[in-house]
Amino acid sequence: MPLPYKLYLDDLRTPRTEGWVVVRSFEEFVATIEQRGVPTEISFDHDLGWDEARNCELPSGYDCAKWLVAQGLLVERFNVHSANPVGAANIRGLLENYRRWREENLNSN
Repeated sequence: MPLPYKLYLDDLRTPRTEGWVVVRSFEEFVATIEQRGVPTEISFDHDLGWDEARNCELPSGYDCAKWLVAQGLLVERFNVHSANPVGAANIRGLLENYRRWREENLNSN
């Protein structure tokens, strides 16, 4: 059984407290969860940088949240520390709605 851990997603910042596994990109986010299992807590940034070669945004924290939902994974606790208010609201809305949907479906069975 994997050891419990907390995951901090941000392309630039570091957590203010110790005890976080820091990932900087969508790819690192996915690889860490595939290797270590679902964390007990995730702190999300939304904007994860710019791809200079392709001249576009890199996959965002919202893409990471969508990946969790697509995989059927539910994190116990999450926080959104993004400075992007629309992106932060999208992450919160998606994960809160998914949690509610799971609870309703599990209770109805």
